[in-house]
Amino acid sequence: MTNITEHLHSAIKSLRFYENKSHRQANTVQLIAVSKTKPISDIEIAIEAGQQHFGENYVQEGIEKVQYFNNPELTWHFIGPIQSNKSKLVAENFDWVHTIDRLKIAKRLSDQRGVYQQPLQVLIQINISGEASKSGIEIDDALILAREINALERLTLRGLMTIGVKTDDNELIKHQFSKMNQLFEQLKKEFDTVDTLSMGMSSDVAHAVEHGSTMVRVGSAIFGTRNT
Repeated sequence: MTNITEHLHSAIKSLRFYENKSHRQANTVQLIAVSKTKPISDIEIAIEAGQQHFGENYVQEGIEKVQYFNNPELTWHFIGPIQSNKSKLVAENFDWVHTIDRLKIAKRLSDQRGVYQQPLQVLIQINISGEASKSGIEIDDALILAREINALERLTLRGLMTIGVKTDDNELIKHQFSKMNQLFEQLKKEFDTVDTLSMGMSSDVAHAVEHGSTMVRVGSAIFGTRNT
């Protein structure tokens, strides 16, 4: 119990340190605790410690947690790939989706979002590293998809998400994150609702904050090694 609480507080402290170091306004970067594969008991400890934003990769597992807590003070972020046959479940149960990379899924999410629910907050996933193993669209295709999503009634376009390349080459990481920030600034000029750049995980938080991230997704640094 103590470890999760201490690790969460340490992650937040580090985040605030990087904000200050990068001359960012304090408390402007949101920490998403990635709770995929973690039991309800771990999430309860994090909630008790003050955490309210959680990220899930797997639809059924995530929904079970959302419905178990049934707490309007918590915000649930879907950060995994979406299959067409699971889009309705995501649309009905999550508050945010970080991984939209094609119009077909965006349309399904909009059509399947409950009319009495708040619009689903969505991010476009960019494959900034160009790795074939990663989801997301190329950076040059983002503006067209953003305009298409912006026209959908039950979605609110909030910005962009990316997963940084795993490398020890800090200059490469900085270059890719800088390109993401440039695109983010471009979208903010065109869309009033765009205010979110979900970028950075446990291993590259410092570079992400330096290059304008407003949400970082941290799992192992809080909950420990992922369960299999």
